[in-house]
Amino acid sequence: MFHKFFQLFFAIVIISGTVVLVNAQSDATTRGGTAEKEDFPKGIKESLAKQRIEREKKDFAELIQRSEEAVKIINELDKSFTVNNQFSSEDQKKLDRLEKVVKKIRNEISSDDDDSEAEDKPLSILNALKALKTNTLTLVDELKKTSRYSISVIAVESSNALLKAVRFLRFNKN
Repeated sequence: MFHKFFQLFFAIVIISGTVVLVNAQSDATTRGGTAEKEDFPKGIKESLAKQRIEREKKDFAELIQRSEEAVKIINELDKSFTVNNQFSSEDQKKLDRLEKVVKKIRNEISSDDDDSEAEDKPLSILNALKALKTNTLTLVDELKKTSRYSISVIAVESSNALLKAVRFLRFNKN
């Protein structure tokens, strides 16, 4: 009997000791399990806000720069296709680069991949090039109209259509 009582008492002491140790280790967090938000001095808060604003301005400028790069690549592809009536290996590299640029733009404007089928899928390379030009110009115009705080639905749709046209050109064997 004494032996059973001692085992029960020892188990209770071990469990309560474990609970105390766990609670002592959670001083860095609140009861909800999240860390307490540090209260920074006013100067540091202002500095962090300025850095965030500068970073957002830089990101938006890079977004505009990427869209202008896409226009440049498309103009080069159009010139090459009108001269040769086909895409060279250099043009395929440009298409790869264009796809990467468009994906970066689409990610920056917080757009997801649009898996829906396009109603007016290009039937030829010439139609796909025309779609590339119009969608890219629409995308650039919309990005320049918007601010870094807003997202344009037209820009999202243009980026998705642009990506579909690029993929059509990359994988088309005509």
